[in-house]
Amino acid sequence: MNEKQRLESSQVTPSDKKSEKDYSKYFQAVYMPPSLKDAKKRGKEEVKYQNDFKISEEFRGLGNGKKFLIRTYGCQMNEHDTEVMAGIFTALGYVATAEAEDADVILLNTCAIRENAENKVFGEIGHLKALKREKPGLLIGVCGCMSQEESVVNRIMKKHQHVDMIFGTHNIHRLPNILSDAYMSKEMVIEVWSKEGDVIENLPRERKGKIKAWVNIMFGCDKFCTYCIVPYTRGKERSRRPEEIIHEVRQLAASGYKEITLLGQNVNAYGKDFEDIEYGLGDLMDEIRKIDVARVRFTTSHPRDFDDHLIEVLAKGGNLLDHIHLPVQSGSSEVLKLMARKYDREKYMTLVKKIKEAIPTASLTTDIIVGFPNETEEQFEETLSMYREVEFDSAYTFIYSPREGTPAAKMQDNVPMEVKKARLQKLNKLVNEISAKKMMEYEGQVVEVLVEGESKNNPEVLAGYTSKSKLVNFRGPKSAIGEIVKVKITKAKTWSLDGEMAEEAVEVK
Repeated sequence: MNEKQRLESSQVTPSDKKSEKDYSKYFQAVYMPPSLKDAKKRGKEEVKYQNDFKISEEFRGLGNGKKFLIRTYGCQMNEHDTEVMAGIFTALGYVATAEAEDADVILLNTCAIRENAENKVFGEIGHLKALKREKPGLLIGVCGCMSQEESVVNRIMKKHQHVDMIFGTHNIHRLPNILSDAYMSKEMVIEVWSKEGDVIENLPRERKGKIKAWVNIMFGCDKFCTYCIVPYTRGKERSRRPEEIIHEVRQLAASGYKEITLLGQNVNAYGKDFEDIEYGLGDLMDEIRKIDVARVRFTTSHPRDFDDHLIEVLAKGGNLLDHIHLPVQSGSSEVLKLMARKYDREKYMTLVKKIKEAIPTASLTTDIIVGFPNETEEQFEETLSMYREVEFDSAYTFIYSPREGTPAAKMQDNVPMEVKKARLQKLNKLVNEISAKKMMEYEGQVVEVLVEGESKNNPEVLAGYTSKSKLVNFRGPKSAIGEIVKVKITKAKTWSLDGEMAEEAVEVK
């Protein structure tokens, strides 16, 4: 949605005048709720590309003397959005705080993938009600993927009147306007664009740390898996221009970042929406591998879009890491068809074979859903047999939960919860067994570890990750933080490795 479309679609209801002088413009209720019907449409509307974002002078100093807090739920994309919003807050004059009691604005940046994630957010909204009573001037906002759901917005409006603003994933760049409206309005400010937004460049960011950085290369998803709400909450696939991405990666490399992760809801569909050039993720990775940054990753990929050219480029190695997250969701072709994944077991296994032949050192991780509607015991066993055959390094495993508005939510959820839990337990047992086996292979090896900081459990121990995303704990000097060092693995655990430094900290270019 561009500015013209926003103005045409906005509905503004002025409040009552308090005197003969018209103060209504200062107390307008901004009400633009989400529409699932609109979100489902994939029209030909032009998505504008804007590279001239700047904070309007009217909002400068809006946050002077005020503090903000953003609580983030969900995926790396949400973390990335939080960095952008933090950058906007800072540009407005706000200062970050980690304490809710000190905050003047609290945002909950939400995830809609799992029911459990939504329950956590509603629990937090409830807890903030008491703080709002103590601090009536506190602004509370809900943003992110949950905000794009009609049912969520209706529930907040009905039961959580202490929330001041709700905005979606497509209009984060309008945060200054939304904050200003919330300060001025007597009503809840709701601005959720159901049609995808423009691609906005030059947004300010407050990145989390100085070692690893996320670079968003595209937005949205066109896959419409039957269980997934993301195509409705994030809109259609739209890619950033390669020159903008390459410029950003070069800047990060020059600033000393050691690891870059390229982000997208369906990252290897990158470039498919370009009409003027033929350019995909493989082309982008081939250019980025020439940049002086130690490590480059990408997530999350879809097996359907994982093409031969991308495999060829990844096989060149260098700073392109050989850890690939490749969600399969199920090992049963029948279940995959119900999920509308557009590949079957055979095609997935053919892709795995191609990757392993081209990149013999490749480690694969995945996502798996158990208990999808109509999943039989035999079909679940197919998932277990695939897991054994591929020997994934690890997996994110989930019990299926219906998301309102998705096709799967209309299917009969006919797998009993006790069966779902039993299947998850059985799957997790296999995941743990193979993970432990894979980890044992590291004992006695010397690996390169990007040191991220002190261990959460012991400040005298350092923690970091290998190129294959294996967590390593070891004792070493604090000067090693932010560097890539060699560590000899002395003990393997199911999900982490213990080691000792094999040499002094040295920067690996």
